[in-house]
Amino acid sequence: MFDMLILASASPRRRHLLEQAGLRFAVDPAQVEEHEDPASCPRETVLHNARIKAAHVSERRPEALVLGSDTVVALDDEVLHKPADMDAARAMLRRLAGRTHTVYTGVCLLGATAGIDECHAVTSAVTFKPLDDEAITRYFSLVNPLDKAGAYGIQEGKDMIIAGLEGSLNNVMGLPTEFLLDLLDRLHLLEKLRLT
Repeated sequence: MFDMLILASASPRRRHLLEQAGLRFAVDPAQVEEHEDPASCPRETVLHNARIKAAHVSERRPEALVLGSDTVVALDDEVLHKPADMDAARAMLRRLAGRTHTVYTGVCLLGATAGIDECHAVTSAVTFKPLDDEAITRYFSLVNPLDKAGAYGIQEGKDMIIAGLEGSLNNVMGLPTEFLLDLLDRLHLLEKLRLT
């Protein structure tokens, strides 16, 4: 039915995670305007954004199996998007310091001609260490926070800022590949999409 997955995202992290998962895929980034209201429900935000990305590509490629995904960081149900500047990034890490927040990722698989329409939200809980300004400055000397939701990336310098994680590490990085592989298996598509 499908011989590869189409990733509707330009994210290098998602590409890397799909490569690690051993899936055959191509990249066709969706050109859509994402919903980014910080007051919106985080779960609904990622489900909406993942769906519009997948749908945009699926409309052009109805014969393909398209994956749309979106990840947000939420503290007390407020979505923390990518910071506008370094001051905003510093303020975000101050808010996250010593607390537990939730990372939501929307995963949407659409295969129009096969009638596949699966959209799910996956969550992970991340606990930060207490951080003072000096620790934040050290972290920012290693990591560019401006292209990351919540002003941090768990794949870089995590020992400096992360005290604990419940759930999928890959989810926090931008794509819960364990969940995706299970979903593909349940749809009887996994073996066909695995690299040989």
